[in-house]
Parts: sequence; structure tokens; C-alpha cells
Amino acid sequence: MSYMYGPETGWSGAQREQGCAADTPRAPRKPGARDGRVPDHGGMSANPHDALPIRLHVDDSDSPSDVVDALFLGRFATGEQPYSHAANIDRVRSGATLLPPEARVLRVARDDDRSATLAEGDGWTLLVSRWNRGADVTVTATSADLAKKVLDRATDGAADEPEPQPENVTMGFWYVSPRRGPHRTTRQISAGTWDEVRANYTGPVADAMDRLMKTTPEDIAGRLLLLHGPPGTGKTSALRTLARSWRDWCQVDCVLDPERLFSDVGYLMDIAIGEDDSTGKGRWRLLLLEDCDELIRGEAKHTAGQALSRLLNLTDGLLGQGRNVLVGVTTNEDLERLHPAVVRPGRCLARIEVGPLTRREAVSWLGTEEGVGRDGATLAELYALRRGTSPTALPEPRGGSEAGLYL
Repeated sequence: MSYMYGPETGWSGAQREQGCAADTPRAPRKPGARDGRVPDHGGMSANPHDALPIRLHVDDSDSPSDVVDALFLGRFATGEQPYSHAANIDRVRSGATLLPPEARVLRVARDDDRSATLAEGDGWTLLVSRWNRGADVTVTATSADLAKKVLDRATDGAADEPEPQPENVTMGFWYVSPRRGPHRTTRQISAGTWDEVRANYTGPVADAMDRLMKTTPEDIAGRLLLLHGPPGTGKTSALRTLARSWRDWCQVDCVLDPERLFSDVGYLMDIAIGEDDSTGKGRWRLLLLEDCDELIRGEAKHTAGQALSRLLNLTDGLLGQGRNVLVGVTTNEDLERLHPAVVRPGRCLARIEVGPLTRREAVSWLGTEEGVGRDGATLAELYALRRGTSPTALPEPRGGSEAGLYL
């Protein structure tokens, strides 16, 4: 099934044909034209849409939201409304409609995980695409000024901005969306101060973390931050506290799909350049890559292809030049199994092996000897004992097996 839309048919006058595509209707016939077409004198058409027919194919794989998205593009494609402005809102305030008061709603489509609303006003058209708590708002209009004004009215006061809490820190999350490609969203996470969580780490680790938490931009030498050690020792918890300690000068972003990051050059460039920072002279950014065992172990060159090379290029190669970017990596691998290129002198800002607490430290943390073995305990095991449950023993990893995701 094919639909065609144009300035003559409007929104309600869609024509439908079975089995073939339909050309978008042309503008009213001009002098010297035949069948509504302007004679071709070898020059480019004043209307770009005249150069190529606009077709919309719809079948049973498309949803109503897809049709609404396509309808929205009609007036922009024909040149009737050639200006567009858009905004993204990560968290929309409850009750916000994202529509100006004078909007006339034309279509509403709701799916399981999103909704699409098409509305119009005098000289403008608006599309609201909502998912979970976020939304994209796009306006096309007859002038750039009108598009901006309508967008400002639609989004005014729509963002949900909770009262800032001292223990909260804003963290970004990067991922590749099937609909939108590389995308960054933000959320507030709770993180304790270093003084509050220092006792969660064994003595040598706590001493190393003392220096890391006090780091300033002037102290930065290497660009790679490496935390390695067994599961459950608090590596991710330490990074949350680091995000709070550095929040005055560094934005911390977590990459949710690191395996894709270093296999997709476009994704890597989007993250390396960053959002709203074309000069590279803004705040520092720390990109967190969790549980990247395959990426940085000794045989990475054979198993991960170019991924390791691109990681190192981001830290101190050409890609990283002029960018205020640090890369933080957590892994469950032993130091001896890490690739020599990763741990070479001068590359790492910090390289910290996060191990379990000694028996004495664990007993002091827990307040009792009950359940604490002679070799001490990890942070995860201590929290399990505090809850009154026995920590589950982890089997010894067999050769080539993967450590699980934990903390």
C-alpha cells in the first residue's frame, strides 16, 4: 500500500493506491506547464521537491507512529514549511503536554513504549515523540523565527528538574539506539563522599584512592584510569564516589555498550568529540567502560581486532589530541593478564588493583568475626553478612571463562 501527500491533498486528502507507489502531487499548474509540470530548461528547479518524487510506502510492518512521523515530514518536504527547530528533553515534567495552547491535534498514536502526536497551527506543524520519561519535540514552520517561537512555547517549563541533592551527581549514559543512533541521556545518581566510603577498601587501595580523589586538571598526566580486581570488591562504587569528587571540573559518562563503541568508528567519534563541545576547551570528561576484560587482556590483539588500538588512540593518540577526555576501565582480570600496551608507564593516570579487605579490616567493618574467613572478605561478601545471609561462594574460573558482572 502506498500513500501520497502534498499541498493539494492536505492532511485529510491522502490518496491511496494498491500495488504501486504514488507520486506526490505537484504545486498548481504554472503557465507553459503540461500536466502540472514545469518545462525543464536545463536549470535546477526553484523547489527542490520538484526534482524528485516523494513516495511513502506503508505495509504491515509499520506502526501508526511510523505513519505519524512520515505525515509530519510532508510540509517540510514540499517546501510549504521549509524551516525546522527541534529539542530533546530527557525527563518530562508530569502533566506537560508539550503542545502550545493554540495547537490543533491531528493524529495521536500510542505504542507500548512510545507515543507520537501530530499537531498544527497557523503556519506551523509540530511532532511530539515521547518514550518513557523523555521526549523529542520538532517544529516545522513558514519562517525560522516562527519555528523557534512555537518550540519555545511547547517546551517552556516542560523539563522535570528535581531539587538538587548534595549526595547526587549527574552522570551521562551513552548507547546506540535503534531509532536514533548514538544517544546520550543523563540521570542523577547517589554517591557517598570519599570519607564515608573509605573504610570499604583495604589499606593500600584506600591510600591510592586518596590521591585519585584529590586529582585536579593540573595533576593529569596519563589519560587512562584502570581499576582491576576480583568481582565484588567495589570498583564501580569507587567510580561513583569519584564522579562526586570530580564533579566541579569533570563530567562522568558511562558507555553502556563498550564492545560496540570500538567497533563503530562513527559512534567513537560522536563520543570523542562530545556534545556541545566543538572546541575541546570545555570541562573534562571521564568515559567509563565497565567489565572490559576482552578488550585489555594480553591476547586482545587477536580477539578484539582494532578495538584495543582505538582505545589507546583515544587516550594518547591522534584522536585524543586536543580533547579533554579521560577513559576509565574496570576489569576482573589479574594485572599479569593485562595487555602490556595498556599498563605501560606514562599511559595510566592511575592503575589500582582493588582487592578484598584483610580479615582484620573485615572484622572491623562488620563489627563481628562471625562469617569472616581467614583470608578476609570482599565488600559484596560483607554486605551479605550484614544482611544476615551467607555470601555465595564463587567457583574458581576455568581457563578462558568470563568473570561475571558484579559491582
